[in-house]
Amino acid sequence: MTDDTSVLTLKNLVFEPLLKWADGFVHPALFDGWTHSPDGREWRFTIRKGAVFHDGKPCVADDVLAFIDGILEAVDTFGMKWSYARYLKDARITAEANDVVRVENPEPIADILDIFSEFYLCRFDTAGRPILGTGRYRVMEFEPLKRAVLERVKDEPSPLIITVLAEKSADLRYDQLKGGLVDAALNLERVDGRLAFDDPFQWGKAVNTLSVMYYLNCNEGIFRSAKARLAVNHAVDTAAMAQQIFHGLAVPSSSIVSPFHLGMAKADLTPIAYDPEKAKRLLDGVETGGRIRLRTPTYMPERAPEMSRFVAEALEAVGLAVDIETEPDRPEYARQIGRKDMGDMAIFDSSPHSTYRILNDKISSETKAVWWQGYDDAETEALIKTANRAVGDAEREAAYARCLIRLHEAPPWLYLVHPVDVFAARKGIGGLSIDHKGTLNIR
Repeated sequence: MTDDTSVLTLKNLVFEPLLKWADGFVHPALFDGWTHSPDGREWRFTIRKGAVFHDGKPCVADDVLAFIDGILEAVDTFGMKWSYARYLKDARITAEANDVVRVENPEPIADILDIFSEFYLCRFDTAGRPILGTGRYRVMEFEPLKRAVLERVKDEPSPLIITVLAEKSADLRYDQLKGGLVDAALNLERVDGRLAFDDPFQWGKAVNTLSVMYYLNCNEGIFRSAKARLAVNHAVDTAAMAQQIFHGLAVPSSSIVSPFHLGMAKADLTPIAYDPEKAKRLLDGVETGGRIRLRTPTYMPERAPEMSRFVAEALEAVGLAVDIETEPDRPEYARQIGRKDMGDMAIFDSSPHSTYRILNDKISSETKAVWWQGYDDAETEALIKTANRAVGDAEREAAYARCLIRLHEAPPWLYLVHPVDVFAARKGIGGLSIDHKGTLNIR
């Protein structure tokens, strides 16, 4: 499980997600159909007919169950337990037939759709590597963090062989493209300077679902105050940040999720207005508690130190005193935030493309999950509970929209930006595109 766009690109070629997410809703993938009880407590998912792993084994429901069991026992790249076990702790998941997976839950669980869209089914090969999938390409060679060679196994108008190279530096990736060493390069928004979008190449870009934001410590200090939380959102010119720090390759945020999450289209929100005078008025009479501790890593999100300096200057301009504390160990930084050792505010990136997951993991004062930072708003909690019990797509969309509107009015975080992902390729290569998760799609 990862939100790394390079890994997602490989996963989408080799594996299939149980369901495919696109702009808030899910669509058929390895599961090509599903039904549910009227109350949303029972769901039946049917495996696509003819689904076969790359070693020739037919894909059956027991393979799905084994994979789900593995995910529920897994930890993330920082050694922290995934949230999926909590979501499914009361669910009974069984094989109703060789091609049918059944999910039963004491409460409505329409958000199983979001959860399953993040599960890319795989099996272990004879060498113990989890690289056998049911996707369009099989893995021929694989050196972690170096290269992979993929071979097409399905009759589609796409390349027969794809060789993927790992290069950490965006500038070096761009140099490889310009030197003719590669046909396409991903994540070029991370180059040091401003991209010229040179005519010799074809370019593609998309706003990512990732939200770059600051957790605000709602447990203690100045940000226990709802007025202070709203004030800092008025104090920071996120449009200027997008231009100056991201060279225009970012868009300002308006709530806890991106414009492409479930509920956002219906909520129809605009970013909280940059208004430093209003910020000063809101802060008038709020007990500051001394200097603000602003915490930042050196990366993840990209350009975190630059954004932290920008935010510190903006907050000082409305009368707050700020100290920046930098943590160079990024995994330890994540663990510290999980332990609520965050100072007064801490920059982070929120990556799930599920509105349900973000509300459950980071906002709800009922679940008080690992990323929750003390936000407690009775109106928000009631709206979350209603949304969690919604079943139909239209009902879910409307219920989540109400949650997002409330979180725009009473923000738990300092909302910043959603990055724009960029790829470039040599001209003459067809079938390349990029989606809102940053995945490079090859057709």
